[in-house]
Order: sequence, then C-alpha cells, then structure tokens
Amino acid sequence: MKYVKKKLEMLLEKLEKPSLLDPSKEQYVTPSSIASDMLWYAYQKRDIKDKKVVDFGCGNGIFAIGSALLGAKETIGIDIDEEMIKLAERNAKKMNVRARFLKMDVQQFSEKCDVVIMNPPFGAQFANRGADKKFLEKAMETAGIVYSLHLKEGIEFIRKIVEKNNFSFSVIREYKFPIKASMPFHRRKIAYFDVALINARIKFAIQ
Repeated sequence: MKYVKKKLEMLLEKLEKPSLLDPSKEQYVTPSSIASDMLWYAYQKRDIKDKKVVDFGCGNGIFAIGSALLGAKETIGIDIDEEMIKLAERNAKKMNVRARFLKMDVQQFSEKCDVVIMNPPFGAQFANRGADKKFLEKAMETAGIVYSLHLKEGIEFIRKIVEKNNFSFSVIREYKFPIKASMPFHRRKIAYFDVALINARIKFAIQ
C-alpha cells in the first residue's frame, strides 16, 4: 500500500504547474506530497473510490485528477480562472483520466456530490478576507463529506462554522505549507505556513 501512495505522489508531481499565479486571489500550488497524503487518507476512509468528488478552486487539477487515479466514479474541478481550467484539462489528458473542469465561481456550482476535497484560499489577504469561510460553507452545501486545508491559527473559527452547519469536525493532519514569494519586497523566496487538514461529516438526525 505504501508503494501505491508513493506512486500517486510521483504521478501528481508530473502535473504541469501554472507559470503565473495571482497573489490577490491567493493562488498557490499544492505540493504533490501534501495532495497525495490528503487523497490517500480519504481513499483509505473509503471516501474516494466509486464516489463523485469535486474540488473547489482546483488550480492545476491535482485533487480531481488524483481522485480519478484512485477510482472515483466522477471528478469535477471548479476554478474562476480560465487559464487554470485549461491547465487542469491538459493535465487530465496527460494522466489519461476523465475529469470535468468548469470555469465558474464556486458559489454558482449547483450539483450534489459525495465528497469535496479542496485547498481553498486561506483568506489571509485583505482583499480576499473570508474566502475560506465561503468555500467551506459551499462545500458543506454540496457534499456530506469535506476534506479541506486551513491555516492552523484560525482552526477554532473553522470548527465553529462546521459545527454550526450540523457537521462533525476533526483535524486529520498538520503540514508545513510552502508558498513562493510573489512580491519583489518579500525577503524569503519561500515562506512556510502551518496548516491543518480538517474533515467535516454531516450529522444525520435520528428520527
């Protein structure tokens, strides 16, 4: 099984990455090591195989494509950036998997899915404040199971949002997330942020 996980990481590492990122939209590349670990955990929990999986803010398509490689019934990637959608489509073709990529704001997505796996904007930029909350609330509206990355420092805020929506909440993993410098005045080429992978599952009322 460790071999399968490592092979997944190697395949995801081969995906084409965006040449330009928009800091105002908090666009950043999810490392293949983190993406494969997230996907493998969800797979072992039987939350990928034969499921309809969607990724909000899909970027280069890493979660949608990874889910397809692990046997998802259907995978969808949503991104507001047309160039990201084109990139994700090229990557799916490169990996020889079927995945659907849609250019739209995540709030416009109306399909019901089994699982959401995503790395949403952290909402750290002033212009993008609250984006993580909007993504998370939309994810819980869309599916009964959510895997999502968030800044560790704001995890209690995230917990309250999840539990308010009648979902259970748990922190699954913690990572050091690398983000490359995007402005000339940034002193470090790569900054590392403490992030947590959360899992939210809908609670069913007892009749």
